[in-house]
Amino acid sequence: MLLIGASRGLGLALAQEWAQDGRYVMGTVRGSGRTGLHDLADAHAGQVEIETVDITEPAEITALRTRLADRRFDLLFVNAGVTNQPEGTVAQTSTEEFNRVMVTNALGPLRVVETLQDLVEPAGMIAVMSSGQGSVANNERGGHEVYRGSKAALNTFMRSYAARHSGERRTLVLMAPGWVRTELGGPNARFGIDESIPNVVKTLDALQGRPGLHYVDYLGRTVAW
Repeated sequence: MLLIGASRGLGLALAQEWAQDGRYVMGTVRGSGRTGLHDLADAHAGQVEIETVDITEPAEITALRTRLADRRFDLLFVNAGVTNQPEGTVAQTSTEEFNRVMVTNALGPLRVVETLQDLVEPAGMIAVMSSGQGSVANNERGGHEVYRGSKAALNTFMRSYAARHSGERRTLVLMAPGWVRTELGGPNARFGIDESIPNVVKTLDALQGRPGLHYVDYLGRTVAW
């Protein structure tokens, strides 16, 4: 498993779930500081490996591809993402903040997918952490406008990617993990990590061998575009 964005929150929980299941995980962090992923690697020596990449920096993505040139993975999961601060409407959001969220949540993940796709086995899986808030059809209450927009853009970009790779054996997944209590999700979120991530893993396992693009939630239910 090649997991992009594994230092904390849902990414770290995914790494832990896979490691406890006996799978090999290479997780990435930003910068050189110690993270929860380092603690996990210490607890699972030889099974969890750490790499470094900032997905907002194209040169770092390219450098990671070079370092991993001889490696192959069954699954590439791009988890990295942010929300905007402070919360507000699109019109109230500064251009700098808008760009930060869009680059991190939509542009960066697709750059990672395009750059690292050849490291994934031909019948493997490429998954990206999306959100139920990326659904245009289900947006009936508004709110979280910039975040919603970034995830909707991510979904659209992945549909374009899937169209360009039609006929290939790889499974492509946009995962909506539910509203989870993390630093990003906040303390009032509906689910705990232990309610979401084990089901995310089960859903990914169930989708193995099913080519094409799937936009699903943590229970494997199709999410409306």
